Amino acid sequence: MKIYQSGSFARKVKKLTKAEKADLDSVIQEIASRPGLGVEKKGDLKGILVHKFKLQKIEYLLAYRVIEVRTIELIMIGPHENYYRDLKSYLRKQ
Repeated sequence: MKIYQSGSFARKVKKLTKAEKADLDSVIQEIASRPGLGVEKKGDLKGILVHKFKLQKIEYLLAYRVIEVRTIELIMIGPHENYYRDLKSYLRKQ
């Protein structure tokens, strides 16, 4: 399975602690093993899947899309506050 990360995703991951990165890695492995794990969004975000998980008592959302059968692009990660607004803005800029 090939996993790509967007610039936005990479910048957010840099700010995480080692323990949080370890937890995030396990979540990414879970997504890689079951790409349909997240909830597919509608409307402007069609084709984007969002998976919710907790990092040290804070609920985070991870947006990704399946590009091909064995390829996943990790788009954005962050807490729920203004998440979808920022995700739409990021996708419009691409």
